[in-house]
Amino acid sequence: MPDRRFVSQLAHNEPVQQVFLASEKLLRPNKNGNLYLQVDLSDRSGSINTRMWNASEDDYKAFENGDFVVVDGATQLFQGNMQLIANRIRRARPDEVCEADFMTLQSADVDRMRARLVEILGKIQTPPLQRLVKAFTDDSVFMDKFCIAPAGMKNHHGYKSGLLEHVVSLLELVLVVAPRYPQLDQDKLLVGAFLHDAAKVDELSYDRDISYTDEGQMLGHMIMGVTMVDDKVREAVRKDGMPMPEKLITEIKHMIISHHGEYEYGSSKLPMTLEAVALHHLDNLDAKLASFTQLINDCPNADSPWTQYFTQIGRKLYKGAM
Repeated sequence: MPDRRFVSQLAHNEPVQQVFLASEKLLRPNKNGNLYLQVDLSDRSGSINTRMWNASEDDYKAFENGDFVVVDGATQLFQGNMQLIANRIRRARPDEVCEADFMTLQSADVDRMRARLVEILGKIQTPPLQRLVKAFTDDSVFMDKFCIAPAGMKNHHGYKSGLLEHVVSLLELVLVVAPRYPQLDQDKLLVGAFLHDAAKVDELSYDRDISYTDEGQMLGHMIMGVTMVDDKVREAVRKDGMPMPEKLITEIKHMIISHHGEYEYGSSKLPMTLEAVALHHLDNLDAKLASFTQLINDCPNADSPWTQYFTQIGRKLYKGAM
């Protein structure tokens, strides 16, 4: 098989024969009623929408979402976006797969970020919040999932350990911003940053491809996050017999359910405390910079300082001087 070309490196009209991770496959009819296979193919650099024309049920059943597949085909620039036209897709053999090609973050990166997460959370001085955080960090099952879960499907940090990367970045922002605004309670903001997306560990399935669990689809990570906090509060109280201040815990849960900032984006309440307002804007900053950076990196317009027009954000992005 030829040397690997990552998705972000693929150019127009380039022959492709290599391994990808398959997800979101569909068998669809075109306007003439002929079936074609649509599937997202990805590696650690990004994903590319792929089509196989004149496909059959057998082609559709030849692999499952989450499988590594070998694809023969060629790239094509269509309406400003790179796509792959496949002639053949088959399930890959284990000896054909290099798992490192599909890991955006390597194990050393994850270990470093996990250590930094614990280090920053160790700065929390408020005893009830220390107890709450400890209930989470002492839970090895939760922490292992937290350190491998993605932060989302595609919008931002949509890869394994993306949640850890996002949260550590957010905690670093809190350490910079909170001292600039004495009216903010840094401890509350640190806990809100740590827990705002914590339920993504159960909202999403991420053994291979990323998808929603049934609970995640029906409830969402904000509702699940509130339940998770209630469970850990009970654990902490059972462990040391000390009560937990209800108003303080309510403020933490409020940050979780309001961090998207708008009803239309899924928040059941708008941010009503200074810490909730700060969390929303810092979270949005980190998410937007991550997603816009990915759009720039994935842009097929290699000879232009501008990306193509992205309908989802209503603009082009400037990549900088060539």
